[in-house]
Amino acid sequence: MSAPAAAAAVPYLPLTRPTLDEETIAGVVEVLRSGWITSGPNVKALEGKLSEYFGGRPVRVFNSGTCTMEIALRIAGVGAGHEVITTPLSWVATSNVILEVGARPVFVDIDPVTRNLDLDLIEGAITPATRAIIPVDLAGLPVDRDRLHAIAKKHGLRIVEDAAQSMGSTWNGKRIGATGDFVSVSFHPNKNITTIEGGCLVMTTEAEAKLAEQYRLQGVVRSGLDGMEVEVVGGKFNLTDVAARVGLGQLPRLEEFNGKRRELARAYFEAFAAHGAAALGLGLPVADLVQSNWHMFQVVLPPAVKRAEVMAALHAAGIGSGVHYPAIHLFALYRRLGWKEGDFPKAEAVCRSILTLPLFPAMTRADVTRVVEVLTGILLGHGKS
Repeated sequence: MSAPAAAAAVPYLPLTRPTLDEETIAGVVEVLRSGWITSGPNVKALEGKLSEYFGGRPVRVFNSGTCTMEIALRIAGVGAGHEVITTPLSWVATSNVILEVGARPVFVDIDPVTRNLDLDLIEGAITPATRAIIPVDLAGLPVDRDRLHAIAKKHGLRIVEDAAQSMGSTWNGKRIGATGDFVSVSFHPNKNITTIEGGCLVMTTEAEAKLAEQYRLQGVVRSGLDGMEVEVVGGKFNLTDVAARVGLGQLPRLEEFNGKRRELARAYFEAFAAHGAAALGLGLPVADLVQSNWHMFQVVLPPAVKRAEVMAALHAAGIGSGVHYPAIHLFALYRRLGWKEGDFPKAEAVCRSILTLPLFPAMTRADVTRVVEVLTGILLGHGKS
């Protein structure tokens, strides 16, 4: 299996690349020169801007979009003996945080069209031990928030939205994060906006935000000039001012970035239609060019095609690609906890063949055309080499 030789002559196209402007870079230099480089005024400023963005809800920033989910579970009182429903198609952090608080993940299969949690299966997975649901907006495509919250309300469950990938996505005209329960967002460099590393947690009350602050930094509560108390076991999850300054430069450009991503997604659909993707057996994502922020463009390869060979051929042609994600329940850690192949066949089928293609704001339509031409050429040559 090989790609057209001519493609190798063009510059390498990575899977993703953040866009950082000179004003942001200069701002980071100012922070470094100030001497206040850990959590400080820029963290407070970023939290204020994010709160405005999410409709005035309390927001706190952290050093990852993983600890935000763990902290949300702790605030919700989830712990030993409890269960949390989630999807097997996500980055493993989504379920690892459930284990971290002493609870047990309960996986339910996906809808193979949206590739998100199949909401029809949730109620069948609820037991007396269930305390929360962690849905994932895979690639930025939102889970049906209306149905999700109706289910949670009916059963008295908390929701920790793993919105790591859906900053700027909407559901029925409302921004993800502007409504709901806990909402966890990632600002990793591969996300739609970045703080280098980092994330934020959107909450419903100031009391929750105060508790999140305690969990963020060793459980410490300060009073006066010298007063200090520790009431809960916290961690070391604070964001630096250097990272926050990057976020302050990124947030105003979110709509611009997402608009460009939608344009590129549209170009992908057009190019795949022109190259007969359906006839090649290539599964495309849901063509939601309004609500999704198009964090990723993912295709599902035909079952007979070996993904590693396709990725190698793309790389040889100067094109990056990725796998997002292997099925969580089939990792060794989760097999030891009792899961096995065949437990969630729809997720497993997608996870075996899903492939992430390049998508980031600095790309051009010509880049998209190139990716599609090379990929379809590889698939056409499958079995001939």
